[in-house]
Amino acid sequence: MPPLLMQIILALAWLALPVGLLCIADDWFLRPRRQMAASPKPVADSAAMSLAYHTLPVLIGAAVIRLLVAEQVDFSSVLVAICAVTGVIWAVDAWALGRRRRTAAKAAGKDPAAIPEPGTVDYARSFFPVALAVLLLRSFVFEPFRIPSDSMMPTLLDGDFILVDKFAYGLRLPITNTEILSTGNPRRGDVAVFRYPLNPSENYIKRVVGLPGDHVTVRDDRLIINGKKIPFKVTGTYTDGCYINMQLAEEHLGLHTHKALLCPVPLEVTPYPLPGCRRRDARGYVCGGTPPPGAMPLIEPKVVTKDVPPDDYLMIGDNRDNSDDGRFWGFTPDANLVGKATYIWFNWDPQRSGGPIWSRIGKKIE
Repeated sequence: MPPLLMQIILALAWLALPVGLLCIADDWFLRPRRQMAASPKPVADSAAMSLAYHTLPVLIGAAVIRLLVAEQVDFSSVLVAICAVTGVIWAVDAWALGRRRRTAAKAAGKDPAAIPEPGTVDYARSFFPVALAVLLLRSFVFEPFRIPSDSMMPTLLDGDFILVDKFAYGLRLPITNTEILSTGNPRRGDVAVFRYPLNPSENYIKRVVGLPGDHVTVRDDRLIINGKKIPFKVTGTYTDGCYINMQLAEEHLGLHTHKALLCPVPLEVTPYPLPGCRRRDARGYVCGGTPPPGAMPLIEPKVVTKDVPPDDYLMIGDNRDNSDDGRFWGFTPDANLVGKATYIWFNWDPQRSGGPIWSRIGKKIE
């Protein structure tokens, strides 16, 4: 998204709260008085309030867009807040303010039915059940998730939108992530979404490699678990314009057979996209050969050994030489699990030319 447009959206988003509070105060307390004084004739809002009421949907839309493009946002917290605000507005009007309006109308000799209900209350009554249903669906059934990086290539691409099965690893309360019902545990080879242990406000997605109690060694991008080499076979090369001459491999991990990317020599990384790369914000990655000007080798440890503690998991990306994963920052506690990645339901990276990759829609994640 262009920086100028993003700045405009951010400014409009910040205006949503004060303008919203102004509209609520007027809609609940001042507008009914104007309507009762003029009843049965209709009454027009002032120019300032009319402007506020007409611009409020635009400001709310800007706030929603700001949340959608934010890299760190807890949508469960947002949905809980929406449920709380709309529920309180609906309840307060039903139990107190609505009765006060009707009493005031009768005292003034007006027909209570002729006094319109505040628009904010109508919106709250409409939004509350929808927000509650979405919250319950996201918390206990399926949650959408957008792939934000290359760490799971070629299994998942930056721009894939996936469904995460929230029932797979236990039902958990939103926000606190407290498990209230055990329904299963991660299996070796699962692609799992979890809260990043070093910053729980971020969600990460990696493959479950080490289970509690496992002894895991990663040597030259190959896995050795409890002394046994995981079946791993290089099947060809992978080049997509952004990645050049990578090795493409097939790995059998648990019940899953999946693809992996690796480079047997230090991966050369450019600070700019390569000429054939369709993504505007991507660096270039070149495996072997003559590196382009400005490229620097990405040095990866050749051997990593981990003993997985009880109730923890070791998560590693399929893009073995370009993944920030458990090899570097350690283990993922069971309490940080979000769910199991199951299907790709859409694909679109705004930074990539050519639009969505339609062939990825409906693809099962192995």
